Amino acid sequence: MNDPHTERQGTVSIVTANLAISLDGFTAGPGQSLETPFGTGAGALTAWMLEVDQPGRERDAQLLRALHENTGAHIMGRNMFGPGRGAWDESWTGWWGSEPPYHAPVFVLTHHERQPLEMDGGTTFTFVTEGPEVALERARKAAGARDVEIAGGAATVRQYLAAGLLDELVLHLVPVVLGAGERLFDDLAELALTPAEVIGSPTVTHLRYRTAQQS
Repeated sequence: MNDPHTERQGTVSIVTANLAISLDGFTAGPGQSLETPFGTGAGALTAWMLEVDQPGRERDAQLLRALHENTGAHIMGRNMFGPGRGAWDESWTGWWGSEPPYHAPVFVLTHHERQPLEMDGGTTFTFVTEGPEVALERARKAAGARDVEIAGGAATVRQYLAAGLLDELVLHLVPVVLGAGERLFDDLAELALTPAEVIGSPTVTHLRYRTAQQS
């Protein structure tokens, strides 16, 4: 995979997102819950990520490293942080245990205030009630010269795409048909994406796009 940061010398930071997606456009299956956070039948969307240390999967592993090595802060929606709605259950600290995989500031979009949550390994969850633009301002400040990654889920990535605030989108196209669930591109009929790179592997095809402002 070409290093996109080499191609953008002089650019302080970009806003990125990467999502696994089915052939029929779903990033999660139906019936998301505490027991099935990605929805019914959606295990195949992420199963390939757990197999990148196997022979023949070197390109997948290299791509995943490249996607995250320049990330300085993350943004996610409340649905990605946890299954709860309404007032916070303070005992819930995310899906990932005491040491989440982010190792950087994470800004969680929510309608309900909550104090920042500092976890092991350098991850601090900060809960933002003022909307996506404010979350991005705070994430950019925290990231400095590094990138901001919109970690998901699909509804949150869709908000940033609709607002023209996402610079680069990587889709991991998994050869599975879900038939129902959450689509990434609903209500984005005017979205313009420019293909930048295609990488094949034995189990998934990686598609990198730039948005109109980065073309």
